[in-house]
Amino acid sequence: MALTHWMNAMEWLAAAARDPRACKNDWQHGSTGVHLLAAGRLWDVLVVPACLGLRTADILDGLPLLEPGPALLDSRRRQVGFFLPPDPASIWSGPDVRYVTQGGWIATPAPHCRWGDLRWLCPPDGTGTLNTPEVMELALARAVGELARAHGAAHCHTPHRRRSLPSPSAAPPA
Repeated sequence: MALTHWMNAMEWLAAAARDPRACKNDWQHGSTGVHLLAAGRLWDVLVVPACLGLRTADILDGLPLLEPGPALLDSRRRQVGFFLPPDPASIWSGPDVRYVTQGGWIATPAPHCRWGDLRWLCPPDGTGTLNTPEVMELALARAVGELARAHGAAHCHTPHRRRSLPSPSAAPPA
């Protein structure tokens, strides 16, 4: 990642830290140090099992004309987290699926960290690019289909998204 992109990505991520200055200072001095970043303001995170998340990340990476948003692999927990636009009204459901939004925290390494137990599959680009929920749903469904064909239908279930609350931008009833 070019220095400018890395610096922008670091600024963008650190903005969600409790102490952005300490977070940036840690990362600027070469540490891959993990920091807890607040979800719900700049992004939400959809966490899925690694077998599904790794295939989904490959699908997103292969889509033409689409820059995938950040995706984070936690190999110890065998999970992948996809950064999505903040939407506390969304509910994602499925086996072993978590949706982290307002009030939640995500353990995050430096944006250049592409190795170790907690690493970026697709690092943030510093522009605020996120995965879109509609494309994410399609990529997850495709990944589930591929995994079901390879390992049997009982192996996978597609996470589903639904909105339970009116969007804050929705117009009030007349």
